[in-house]
Amino acid sequence: MDKKKIKIACVIGTRPEVIKMAPIIYELRKYPQYELTLLCTAQHRGLMDEMLSIFSLVPDIDLNIMKENQSLSALTSELFLKIEPVIKDKHYSLVIAQGDTTTTLVTAEVCFFNNIPFAHVEAGLRSYDFHRPFPEELNRVFTSKIATLHFAPSEEERTHLILEGIRNKRIFVTGNTVIDSLYFLSTHEHPLPFLLPENKRVILVTMHRRESFGKPIKDIFTALIRLTELFDDIVITYPVHPNPHVNKLAYELLSGNPSIQLLDPLPYDAFVTLMKKSYFIITDSGGLQEEAPALSKPILVLREKTERPLIIKLGLGRLVGTQTESIISNATDLLTDETQYQAMAKQISPYGDGHAAEKIVHVINHYLSHDNQPVTLRNKSDKKT
Repeated sequence: MDKKKIKIACVIGTRPEVIKMAPIIYELRKYPQYELTLLCTAQHRGLMDEMLSIFSLVPDIDLNIMKENQSLSALTSELFLKIEPVIKDKHYSLVIAQGDTTTTLVTAEVCFFNNIPFAHVEAGLRSYDFHRPFPEELNRVFTSKIATLHFAPSEEERTHLILEGIRNKRIFVTGNTVIDSLYFLSTHEHPLPFLLPENKRVILVTMHRRESFGKPIKDIFTALIRLTELFDDIVITYPVHPNPHVNKLAYELLSGNPSIQLLDPLPYDAFVTLMKKSYFIITDSGGLQEEAPALSKPILVLREKTERPLIIKLGLGRLVGTQTESIISNATDLLTDETQYQAMAKQISPYGDGHAAEKIVHVINHYLSHDNQPVTLRNKSDKKT
């Protein structure tokens, strides 16, 4: 008689979650003892579906909870109502989710309520400000309080967790799986669905944070326009987020400028190619703060605080906020001072070596085969705690 398989669920809801969970899903599928369920909430429908296609992933369960102009409260309520029956009925031995989305927080809480072990990928990131980024900082802090296994990108995140009372033996420094996906896709050039002007330095821009809605976005767009007036050898390439708070204003203020390319969101493989072709990156994204340094691209972060301070400490990026003059000044430094540019364009990847998924699954294998005992992956600062 075949041995009964161990049931594991991987939960995803957004585009970044697909990118960061795909390497773990691939790795878990190598082990025949697991029955793996890919549970999709579709918190972000269109962007997530495109990413699933790129990684050849098909959800086993699709909750399809996205609704137009859905409030955070409504989204959270809907997620609880849809996720809990699935988690309870399937009797999973472990549920895995990534990052700081509402999908991740609700999944962790449902697991806690039903006494199911929960593994948190990308654990321990902190800005120490619940409003920056909002609501992600609150989501990840609450998730850490109830997770069973914590997979931290670096030693810095491990330290955050220990200071918050998380037991050291349940924390594992693995790097971030976004670097696994990035390295996997960056080995080939993927065609861009648009033309880049020749003999122009490409500045890649992305922006979507709630805390930037309103005046901050207008100030950022003013800075972009001013940069095109100051430098005739640049092109600003901007895949515009579909959120109407961003999209509508971007096309109102930036369309018609010959030095600004406004694009629909790109497939991730094409986006990796665009990152490689860029001179530097301006963004409020969290994941890009990890990806840009891994590709030796300086990054200007459109935030007042970041949960990835290693990028700033190592001189790989700068926090420039959303003020027009700050953005212009820092971008000008990179465009006019080769010494400053090269100091930031180091080939350093502080958040992973491309093997995070292997390390994560190694821990999971030990945990599930040794009566839920998590100690297996030795870290540099392990102590008995």
